This record gives sequence, structure tokens and C-alpha cells, in this order.
Amino acid sequence: MTERKDIKTRELLRSEDIPYDLLLLADETIAAIDKYIHDGDSYVVETENSIIGIYVLYSLSHDTIELKNIAVEDTHQSQGIGKFMLADAENRAKDMGFQEIIVGTPDIAAKQIKFYQKAGFERFAIRKDFFIVNYAQPIYEHGVQLKDMVMLRKRIGD
Repeated sequence: MTERKDIKTRELLRSEDIPYDLLLLADETIAAIDKYIHDGDSYVVETENSIIGIYVLYSLSHDTIELKNIAVEDTHQSQGIGKFMLADAENRAKDMGFQEIIVGTPDIAAKQIKFYQKAGFERFAIRKDFFIVNYAQPIYEHGVQLKDMVMLRKRIGD
């Protein structure tokens, strides 16, 4: 897949423990993660046999796949690993025959939105009240309650 000498990516085996500690960096609750983790394909990024990142791909249709979670351990952030993982996810999705990859992020998450847009993703929808409907407790980021989710997509097929 995508190559980098200091890290490697592999599929997380169903027999392995789910690294909830990493997944919780990008999702708020284990209950929310459990809604997709068992039906998606999880890929971990390792360095020196230690898992430092994870992403989950979840098939929506024969041509669309969703990136449900992408997270990098705090101590390894800002080193290009997220960018590497996103490219790896796109390559895997394309190799599996998908034409489009989508991702959702809070509408107030300017840094994440910019990250995806720099990678060629475009906004295409807003999921109104997503964080209110799908989470039992209010979620706050930088003192602001999360409400809506911005959906972004990128064409990856021919």
C-alpha cells in the first residue's frame, strides 16, 4: 500500500483486542464505536511493534466507503502519520473497487475539515443534529456543543 519506512500498516485481526484508547481520540464513546467497529475493516499503524494509529473503513454501497474513524496517538501527531493513513485508506478503498470515499467531522472542527480538504475532499452534505441524536450526553469541543456533522467526499475510482 502506501509506504513509509518508519511505520507500517496492517489490518487489525478480528482476534485482536480493539484499541479503544486510540479510537476514542476520534469518537466520543465506546458505544458509538461499537456501532461500526465490528462491521468495518480496521487498519492499524505500527512503529517498533507498537500501535500508534488506527482507521476504520465501512462499506456503504458497492461504490462508496466511509472512513469512520482515523486517529493517531497524541505523542505521534504532527508527524505526517494522519496524512499517511488517509492516503493508505484511499489506496485500500480504491484497490477494493470503491469509487468514492466519504468522511464526516463536526462542523466546528476547522482543523479536521482543512485536513480533508487539503487531501482533495469536498463538502457535500450536513447531517443536522448528528451529535445530539447519536450521543446520549452533550459533547463539547473547545467549549462549544457539537451539533451538526459536515460530510466530505473524494472520488477515488476511475
